Amino acid sequence: MTKNFMKLGLCAAAMMGSTMLGTLSVHAADKEITWIYCGDKIDPIHEKYIKEWESKNEGWKVSPEVVGWAQCQDKATTLAAAGTPASMAYVGSRTLKEFAQNDMIVPIPMTDEEKKSYYPNIVDTVTFDGTQWGTPVAFSTKALYWNKDLFKQAGLDPESPPKTWAEEIADAKAIKEKTGIAGYGLPAKTFDNTMHQFMHWVYTNNGQVIDADGKIVMDSPQVLAALQAYKDITPYSEEGPTAYEQNEVRAIFLDGKIGMMQSSSGAAKLLQDTKINWGVTTLPLGPDAKGPGTLLITDSLAVFKGSGVEDKAVEFAKYITSPGPQGEYELQGGAGLTPLRPSEKVDEFVKKDPYWQPFIDGITSGGPEPLFTDYRGFQNVMIQMVQSVVTGQAEPKAALEKASAALEEYK
Repeated sequence: MTKNFMKLGLCAAAMMGSTMLGTLSVHAADKEITWIYCGDKIDPIHEKYIKEWESKNEGWKVSPEVVGWAQCQDKATTLAAAGTPASMAYVGSRTLKEFAQNDMIVPIPMTDEEKKSYYPNIVDTVTFDGTQWGTPVAFSTKALYWNKDLFKQAGLDPESPPKTWAEEIADAKAIKEKTGIAGYGLPAKTFDNTMHQFMHWVYTNNGQVIDADGKIVMDSPQVLAALQAYKDITPYSEEGPTAYEQNEVRAIFLDGKIGMMQSSSGAAKLLQDTKINWGVTTLPLGPDAKGPGTLLITDSLAVFKGSGVEDKAVEFAKYITSPGPQGEYELQGGAGLTPLRPSEKVDEFVKKDPYWQPFIDGITSGGPEPLFTDYRGFQNVMIQMVQSVVTGQAEPKAALEKASAALEEYK
């Protein structure tokens, strides 16, 4: 057990005492699968399929406990570290390696057929040491939004968004110099999505942070080019990028005060209620790109060790995220989730709302959130690297070398 988990486990055990252990023993005997469910309420589609699964598995009950997003993962971690785990929990896939190495979760291996059902590279988001440790339940990708009116005011073709980093930087420069408005929204706040935003640039230039063997490979020409591009676009971005995270940048774009930003499909829903003349396209590509790319962010269902119902929990986790239930869940109106698998229903979905296409196209050469034993340590190193470059405190090459060396501690 790592130092962080040990501290967490001791605190949790002190707070909960032995009564929780007794309760979980009864739950196991009663054939109950407890589920730490993130959100404000249980989605009606999940309620529907919970009942369906229970009807096919006589004597078994699935008991979701709804926990707010801010506390959800901490609660699942606290219970597991204390030795009183829920049967399964909704977690960020980035934490699976940490859970697995601390012997807190069980594998959820996939057959070749199951793996092939997903879009490319998605299974990699839950894979560590060749084993799957979770089953994806939510998926997000990013695309580039542009303000067509600002493009026109800057003398640019409003129907021709940038396809390369060089074009993106040039367009941002033109917008800033011709209109006085920031050409690009650059999140660099001390916040997790600063790392996420940078990883989109890494994956649009065929870069990588850590390989399948656990070797740090970030100090490469591909990632250096991404960091250099960050430096080059900073002068044409909003003033003081370290004060903004992605939702704050999005708010400025919605106010018509930024020319371009990379954001999720949720921004399209919000933009439909504005007067902004906007478009959305795949993320611009770096010089070494092999095709459209994006960071592939998934959340997963993890099955915790020690609940006594691990096998049945794995069975249920696979069921609730199988093509039928999962497709219905992610394609419901307003869900804002990128589909995990291709299907005829997805084709119909995209035909109805064409703005979805760039979010799917970017999957082709996308990559997973890098899996680290200490994810927060990794995240902080990446944020510090980005901030040092956008503030001019370090040159890209020196910042990259320093960050690459620092990551060795957290892999």
